Amino acid sequence: MIKNNIADKKPATVTLNQEDNVSVALIDLMPGDAIGNGVVVRGVSVPAGHKVALNKINTEEPVRKYGQIIGFASTTIEPGNHVHTHNLKMGDFFRDHAIGVDARPIRMVPKEDRASFQGIVRNDGGVGTRNYIGVLSTVNCSASVARFIADSFTREIMAGFPNVDGVLSLTHGTGCGMSEGEGFSLLQRALAGYARNPNFAGILLLGLGCEVNQTSSLIENMDLKEGSMFQVLNIQGSGGTGKTVRRGIAAIDNMLAKADSVRRVPVKANHITLGLECGGSDAFSGISANPALGAAVDLLISQGGTAILSETPEIYGAEHLLTRKAVSREVGQKLIDRIRWWESYTSRLSGEINNNPTPGNKAGGLTTILEKSLGASAKGGTTNLIEVYKYAEKVSAKGLVFMDTPGYDAASVTGMVAGGANMLCFTTGRGSVCGYKPVPTIKLASNTEMYRSLIDDMDVNCGSITDGKATIEEMGEEIFHLILETASGKKTRSELLGFGDNEFVPWQIGPVM
Repeated sequence: MIKNNIADKKPATVTLNQEDNVSVALIDLMPGDAIGNGVVVRGVSVPAGHKVALNKINTEEPVRKYGQIIGFASTTIEPGNHVHTHNLKMGDFFRDHAIGVDARPIRMVPKEDRASFQGIVRNDGGVGTRNYIGVLSTVNCSASVARFIADSFTREIMAGFPNVDGVLSLTHGTGCGMSEGEGFSLLQRALAGYARNPNFAGILLLGLGCEVNQTSSLIENMDLKEGSMFQVLNIQGSGGTGKTVRRGIAAIDNMLAKADSVRRVPVKANHITLGLECGGSDAFSGISANPALGAAVDLLISQGGTAILSETPEIYGAEHLLTRKAVSREVGQKLIDRIRWWESYTSRLSGEINNNPTPGNKAGGLTTILEKSLGASAKGGTTNLIEVYKYAEKVSAKGLVFMDTPGYDAASVTGMVAGGANMLCFTTGRGSVCGYKPVPTIKLASNTEMYRSLIDDMDVNCGSITDGKATIEEMGEEIFHLILETASGKKTRSELLGFGDNEFVPWQIGPVM
């Protein structure tokens, strides 16, 4: 419900559910501004994106947005008051997980009528949207040498291989000083997942030689196969930096002609596995960009495609909305188990899973992790939850799935790419500038002001929704068609800017030895 009450300008506020006792300011509100139903802003100004009380909320009473509890009043809140960190707090309350009660049959587009894109079909049947060669370091100790090798393939050299998107070094900060426990397994899954991602034509695996994460261990544990397009080097066994660089260049030289020989061919949209990420969120993210992406996800899934929702700490408090859509008790319980794991994990580290949002989120109007999670979960759309995966596990199910990842954007995206994502949509309200090679990253702005300010970084302005110029469904259609165009080779803003060489960040857990 949009309320136009201030001089017929842009709508003043939006109330997202009839059960809500707060409304969201769409413009900056000043004391004395009327927002409808006899409510007048009182006390202090309310910035755009922030909440204003619609009625009196007594101390300890729940505050509701999206028709859900986002926290509790820490003091009495009067109608027209600004509602934020000074008078809204977290609190425990019962959430009915009701596994499967909202699961419904998905209406699928007939196979003969499904949309297509121009994809790159690999020998194993996987379909890529980009065509990179990667230099993948097993350990931070080989990171610089990996970069030396990749940087040797200059723009001038690559001009001779127009069908290859580039030679990319994938480096990280771990691989040694670790025990062979859970953190070790996560790293090996991430590395193997990148090696198998269909957006790579070839991989050079590069180790030092004495690290915990040995190349031989990775190959054996992850069932990787050496060959002409997957080669392995160790610096110590190759005679040091200079000789390794020369051998690495020669190895990639031998891959380039075959990589360049690929051609894009029409394939159906069911070959798209779309990672979903939000970062630098504001209050508009949950009103415009995230639900618009959710509408695009519904379209993709109706075409037989897959979407990966992630960031477990950022669906905390909204997990019941996902469990209610689970296709089975087993799937719903998997998600609950991951929530419980995070509660235990953060407790062991003397932290709290609800120690969120970030300062930037709060400046944009988000107050509690419950509020942030309710908006973030909208990225997944309305279809059933088909499966739940651990970090960097191979995603094989079709439909909406969930992957357990941290909320840290780079680590979260790394897990989804390792799981097989060949496309990424990234929503942002404050303006995250990033990209994640080898997958093209479509940036969705939640508000027009930020879109205009960072127009060179943003691909879509979802602020048109709150501006009253587009519906969520119309924006979802636009995003879906852009996904197809991008999967066919259209460059995103982050690709044109050159982002993606430094965003490979495997999730690090466990002790550093």
